[in-house]
Amino acid sequence: MNKNRLPLSGGCQCGAVRYRITGWPLTLYCCHCSECQRQASSAFGMSMRVARQNVEIDWQAMARRVREAGQRNEVHGHFCPDCGVRILHDRPGSATVTIKAGTLDDTSWLNPVAHIWTASAQPWVQFAGGSLVYEYQPERFDELEAAWAGRDVG
Repeated sequence: MNKNRLPLSGGCQCGAVRYRITGWPLTLYCCHCSECQRQASSAFGMSMRVARQNVEIDWQAMARRVREAGQRNEVHGHFCPDCGVRILHDRPGSATVTIKAGTLDDTSWLNPVAHIWTASAQPWVQFAGGSLVYEYQPERFDELEAAWAGRDVG
């Protein structure tokens, strides 16, 4: 892994919300759930799990939407109050946050290791050979994190 890219930086479309990632992300995957499709206005959303302690962001500058997530309690979506771009989401008490990878300033090196919620994937989407594929939400992200750790990122 080329960790010389650190720190990573990104933000919303209008520039009102900015962030820095100071530690290497834990994994990168595409989510094909219907909520991510709506948020991204596309066929899927790209999600990057990062240790919360490695994210520098002004939490107060973002608007927040809370939604129930079944057995996993609630998910907090944080977005720019001006342009509406979703920056990240998290769960209360979790040691990780999920950055919407398309908000990074440099996305040229992104190469996801997995696809989740493929049961809702658009029928024309094809998954790259070697990618992990989950019909729904994986119980744990260990396998995704191991695949990411073994991936060569330029």
